[in-house]
Amino acid sequence: MSKPASTLFDKVWDAHVVRSIEDGPDILFIDRHFIHEVTSPVAFLGLETRGIGVMYPERTFATADHNTPTINQHLPVEDPLSANQLKALETNTAKYGISHWGLGHAKNGIVHVIGPENGITLPGMTIVCGDSHTSTHGAFGAIAFGIGTSEVEMVLSSQCIMQPKPKKMRITVNGTLGKGVTPKDVTLYIIAKLTSAGATGYFVEYAGDVFENMTMEGRMTVCNMSIEMGARGGMVAPDQTTFNYLNGREQSPKGEAWDKAVAYWQTLKTDEGAQFDKEYVFEASDIEPMITYGTNPGMGMGISKNIPTAEQVEGGKATYDKALNYMGFDEQDSMIGKQVDYVFIGSCTNGRIEDFRAFASIVKGRKKADNITAWIVPGSHIVEQQIKEEGILDILTDAGFQLRQPGCSACLAMNDDKIPAGKYAVSTSNRNFEGRQGPGARTLLASPLVAAAAAVTGRVTDPRELL
Repeated sequence: MSKPASTLFDKVWDAHVVRSIEDGPDILFIDRHFIHEVTSPVAFLGLETRGIGVMYPERTFATADHNTPTINQHLPVEDPLSANQLKALETNTAKYGISHWGLGHAKNGIVHVIGPENGITLPGMTIVCGDSHTSTHGAFGAIAFGIGTSEVEMVLSSQCIMQPKPKKMRITVNGTLGKGVTPKDVTLYIIAKLTSAGATGYFVEYAGDVFENMTMEGRMTVCNMSIEMGARGGMVAPDQTTFNYLNGREQSPKGEAWDKAVAYWQTLKTDEGAQFDKEYVFEASDIEPMITYGTNPGMGMGISKNIPTAEQVEGGKATYDKALNYMGFDEQDSMIGKQVDYVFIGSCTNGRIEDFRAFASIVKGRKKADNITAWIVPGSHIVEQQIKEEGILDILTDAGFQLRQPGCSACLAMNDDKIPAGKYAVSTSNRNFEGRQGPGARTLLASPLVAAAAAVTGRVTDPRELL
């Protein structure tokens, strides 16, 4: 008798269930566990208090990223809380024999950048981290999601986690993307259509021409922001693009093990006729460069459009008025020409080499606008090196930009990179909540191309005019 048709998500999830609790959660085995300095100290304290160790230290990987400065990383970290958290990570990983890429390490960088670029992230895996944007790793056909501090402790001690199985959603985008439309625009478009709560309780599979033709870096950007529409995570079926990206990376399988792995990875796709709980289909031709105007990632629009009226959006007039008041915008405003003070390119959303190539494609031969403060922050030392080797640093320097050192930077302002109150930042990061980039900061989420256009014109500008 033939097996029933399965989704990609079902295949990976079911292969990792250690035990099912009737009418309750599944106990799921975890292949890879990433930790950083913010959510791990309390988890290690819990192990200490209970007198237990780390079950599989070789399956956990630690890096410093959230609290790290992006200039003068060779100097002691000035902020005492940040310094303590970084020291705790170093001490705890040494005690339990966990790999640690701290400040100054050649492989240091943002956790969701270094996992893929070193071949730690592989198709068919379960991956967790005490960080909501762990969904990034789903780009490889892995089930990846963020967990809380108590769950970090659970994974360290047992390599398992208790989770209810999410519902399944498929989002298909067919056709060809237009000029100046990037993966960031695709994900901002989807979130604007579904709202910031539209995928709550679901795990999303991205399918169709647009994702099949996307680079791995583009897929990572899309999966990264799945969480911004409430999803538990997002994933893309692995294919030749995936295998080409992973082949030869430091921790990827080698030789016969590689051939065996690829043979398995090729089975990781949704079967014909498999059922999803919800499906959406969009056309690539409907997507233009996007920008957000409000205080959640669902409040986004095509850059050439006007800010919608309260009647056109979900959430009620009072909530909408509050968001626009915080941003200093009005209904029906055009975003084109709006004031910009800061530009940030980086984060686990857009801190990869492809993002800096895009930024440089607009900046080349132009100059940074006088009114702009720009933070150009690679996602890892490997990306930083690529920027130098490809001549991108020369383009940036000639245009008046300065390259900073790797870290989460202005994405969440847990370090010195904070946008001042009332100032506007075009940001390639993932969240535009009130105060996310600093108390009173006003964030406009956008692609590296839109960020570059703002950086050289000093205002919100359609990048298609400059390409």
